[in-house]
Amino acid sequence: MSTTPSIERPADTVDPKLLEILVCPLTKGPLEYDAEKQELISRKAKLAYPIRDGIPIMLPEEARRLE
Repeated sequence: MSTTPSIERPADTVDPKLLEILVCPLTKGPLEYDAEKQELISRKAKLAYPIRDGIPIMLPEEARRLE
C-alpha cells in the first residue's frame, strides 16, 4: 500500500488552486491575493477579506473596507 506524501506549505500561504476558484461572495468577481497583508482583495466590492492560518475568511462582516 503506497501513500502519496503531502506537500507542506508555509502557514502564511494559501493553496494556489483554492485562489483560482474563490470569488467575492458579494460581487462574484475575481479576488487578488495580497501576500504581505494576508488578504484577498475584491476591487469591485472595495473589501479585503482576511486570511487566518491559511484559511480565507469570506464573510463580508469580517472584511476590511478599502478606501
